[in-house]
Amino acid sequence: MVDKSTGRAGTNGRDTAAGPPARPEQIRNVVLVGHSGAGKTTLAESLALAAGAVGRPGRVHDGSTLSDYDEIEHRQQRSVQLALIPLDHSGYRINLLDTPGYADFVGELRAGLRAADAALFVISATEEGIDAPTRDLWQECAAPALPRALVVTRLDAPQADFATTVDLCRETFGGGDPDSILPLHLPRPDGTLLALLDPDAAGGGPADPVAAAARDQLIGAVAAESDDESLLDRYLSGDALDPKSLLQGLERAVARSAFHPVLATAAPHAHADHAATHDSPGTHPALGAREILDLIATAFPSPAERPPTQVTDPDGGPHAPLGADPDGPLAAEVVKTSSDPYVGRLSLVRVFSGTLRPDVPVHVSGHSHAPGHQDHDLDERVGALGSPLGRTLRPAAQGIAGDIVSVARLTRAETGDTLSDPGDPLLVTAWRLPDPLLPVAVAAHSRTDEDKLSQGLARLVAEDPTLRLEQNPDTGQLVLWCLGEAHADVLLERLRGRYGVSVDPVPYAVPLRETFGAAGRGRGRHVKQSGGHGQFAICELEVEPLPPGGGFEFVDRIVGGAVPRQFIPSVEKGVRAQLARGLGAGFPVVDVRVSLVDGKAHSVDSSDAAFQTAGALALREAAEAAAVQLLEPVSLVSVLVPDDYVGGVLGDLSGRRGRVLGTEPVGAGDRTVVRAEVPELELVRYAVDLRSLSHGTGSFTRSYVRHEPVPDAVAARLTAPL
Repeated sequence: MVDKSTGRAGTNGRDTAAGPPARPEQIRNVVLVGHSGAGKTTLAESLALAAGAVGRPGRVHDGSTLSDYDEIEHRQQRSVQLALIPLDHSGYRINLLDTPGYADFVGELRAGLRAADAALFVISATEEGIDAPTRDLWQECAAPALPRALVVTRLDAPQADFATTVDLCRETFGGGDPDSILPLHLPRPDGTLLALLDPDAAGGGPADPVAAAARDQLIGAVAAESDDESLLDRYLSGDALDPKSLLQGLERAVARSAFHPVLATAAPHAHADHAATHDSPGTHPALGAREILDLIATAFPSPAERPPTQVTDPDGGPHAPLGADPDGPLAAEVVKTSSDPYVGRLSLVRVFSGTLRPDVPVHVSGHSHAPGHQDHDLDERVGALGSPLGRTLRPAAQGIAGDIVSVARLTRAETGDTLSDPGDPLLVTAWRLPDPLLPVAVAAHSRTDEDKLSQGLARLVAEDPTLRLEQNPDTGQLVLWCLGEAHADVLLERLRGRYGVSVDPVPYAVPLRETFGAAGRGRGRHVKQSGGHGQFAICELEVEPLPPGGGFEFVDRIVGGAVPRQFIPSVEKGVRAQLARGLGAGFPVVDVRVSLVDGKAHSVDSSDAAFQTAGALALREAAEAAAVQLLEPVSLVSVLVPDDYVGGVLGDLSGRRGRVLGTEPVGAGDRTVVRAEVPELELVRYAVDLRSLSHGTGSFTRSYVRHEPVPDAVAARLTAPL
């Protein structure tokens, strides 16, 4: 392929490090996307080997692991975090971003999408079909209109079928235009690839009728989707299109996200000329790896070709969008935060505009109204810049617009924060993150852990914007709101392994309430004589329920000074304290009116404390006479699922004591939103259960509506002694 900035051909060989990029046009930021097990990390290792960044698959020259260097990933045998793999190929810096494919780590995926300018969408040739989670991943890429190419992996597997996989992709992702997804290469029986756009590689043109038809179809699609009328006219006129024009058309079509080429790759042992060209199988690049690197360099857009970045001032005021200009205003974003045991906090930063330099002050803005995260509007100094590769951190003199660099010692900045010039502070428009809806309540394992807990949790929150930390004011529990069980497991293991803090999961407590089911009357008598001043207070209260949301009212109906004026606030204080402690099952009491109707006092022995106690006693006696009712919170739930799962969702919500309010189609009509009111007692594990019910395709939102009475059978279960 041809270098689109200089016209020179790619090296088609192993490249050594070319140093930091001098301009944005030399940079390609590419994110690897695909479901767990599709082969993303293996592909990243193959590309690194082909680019000369590693000496053998998955290993940096210092012996460390290329991308999965997190101990949790080794144990779980899957990616759980975003990993940057910088490569140099044909004079270009390729910042490869390997993302997790599991739904619990969609925050890491979206961070990768945010930092990238194009995507390699990875599909295994061994798949019998394309499942719903993979279709959802495609939509994640489509939402920001990210240019994409598809990579079919594992062509060396016995059951692999490239043509069938391409047809599946065209049918699933074509969006009504299957010719928007076509292969650039065809695997040959001898284990090599036929480049359809390169007539020289095909000996003047494919002799195979199937290959010839594929080439004609590809050229027609490139001409049509390039938005180049002259190229299309030449094609329709039957003119022969030269490779340079075709490559330029391919670049435009891909950059417009109108055409998605399909590439192929296979394990090294499938390569026919392996023995003749390499000494060791462990150092042989995978089939198709160099072709993928060539496509990235020549057909993927540079940061300068992507739409300008939307920014505001830190207060949300308007500001002109910024292009990828190294001399422009500084606007960079922290896309990932992690902690290194030797270096300390490291921030992975995408520079959108300007140039980031070490040891200079920057303004940190971000997390505007993000639940559980502090708002930031402060200055701090940038530490050393680097380019990470496995455990190796190569020093970098600067990070120009379009580049992705690692920044040390940003002690206050968190994932999602904007870095800008203190003299011209900016805020990059935030990316959309999912709402964590699985509550995991925890308690410190020991006193030592309790002392370190707050600092460890603060670091987790700084690293992960999809984690919400809550100290529940009603139950007193410390709650981690997570995206799923795998997310929770990683957070707790990271808290223990990285920060030395052990916690024990405890049952999550839904904040229940109590109220009076009927009116009641009670008398509180607190009279004690123990020598000297005694304690004397008597009061009578009438209690009646208020409508839901009525809160608490205290009414003074004393006549004739039965209770001296100075002690009436004492009675109210005692009543309020008892309401907070609860009456039946020990939950706070709400929606009641308490009237003080009578009482007695002693000129010497009455006191504030005595009347507080008498008020509480009177309230408890009134509760014994009237039925105390347990209340549970109810949420409005909106569940979005493919139409195939609507019936199952409706039945499941009914089994959760939900009241379905209605359904309506969404988007193209293949998805439905189900709205229902569901008790929160039934929603504790709904994030996990919905994923299982919908095979990973469903999502939901929830919002508190009100508290309402708990059915007797449920109340009996909740209040039964352990």
